[in-house]
Amino acid sequence: MKAYVFPGQGAQFTGMGQDLYDKSTLARDLFEKANNILGFKITEVMFSGTEDDLKQTKVTQPAVFLHSVILAKVLGDDFRPDMVAGHSLGEFSALVANKVLSFEDGLKLVFARAMAMQKACEANPSTMAAILGLDDNVVEQVCKSISEEVVVAANYNSPGQLVISGSMAGIELACQKLKEAGAKRALPLKVGGAFHSPLMEPARVELADAINNTKFSRGTCPVYQNVTAQSVTDPEIIKVNLVKQLTAPVRWTQIMQNMIADGAKSFVEVGPGTVLQGLVKKVNKDIEAISASV
Repeated sequence: MKAYVFPGQGAQFTGMGQDLYDKSTLARDLFEKANNILGFKITEVMFSGTEDDLKQTKVTQPAVFLHSVILAKVLGDDFRPDMVAGHSLGEFSALVANKVLSFEDGLKLVFARAMAMQKACEANPSTMAAILGLDDNVVEQVCKSISEEVVVAANYNSPGQLVISGSMAGIELACQKLKEAGAKRALPLKVGGAFHSPLMEPARVELADAINNTKFSRGTCPVYQNVTAQSVTDPEIIKVNLVKQLTAPVRWTQIMQNMIADGAKSFVEVGPGTVLQGLVKKVNKDIEAISASV
């Protein structure tokens, strides 16, 4: 069985999608449609913008989404997933690729998500940090012990690699305590806010309205969702989990483990970068993990 996985924020790079635009009429049409929906030429920023231009939230999230989804569409008959999953933002790409969401609705939701998250970040300065070399339960216990600040486990990326999320003071204190507990590294990340934490609650409320007013269909294959790490096909359950996603952790390690347990023999990463392939190998080094290409 073949699993297709879709990257999240952070995978962007200057020039992303240019090859698709140049090679494929379908890709060109979809990129131009995206420019019209968004109301600005995101293609110009993707193809020739600076690293700083690409880091703008209103650009980053739709850019990664567009690269992934358009690549999946250009693959055509070669895109035959038995199961899909996406890391954080990538879950929206997965849901368009397996036809739960239309291209247009997916892009509108991703843009709404980006703007809502940006607003939440500006209202409450916060951050994230990567913790390497500790068991998940140790990281969870240290986070729970810091009651005076918000700090939670946010991204379970692979065994021994967990990202925490919270207030500036909470992250600083947690990094100090986690190093004392034996972490190999506690590395603050250059992100705009505390994604997948309670500090994203205003964004969750805003995005919930948009999601609940969007048509979700039964997909062509199951999606393994961030919030539960379980295989889902029911559109109404997918909606509920997608709303929860902004304030809940990304259970990527568990998603990989569950996909493999359910029969995935190879993983194809669809979109910019190769981060997810590396995470697959950390879960099971014998599983094939490759990039999609046209």
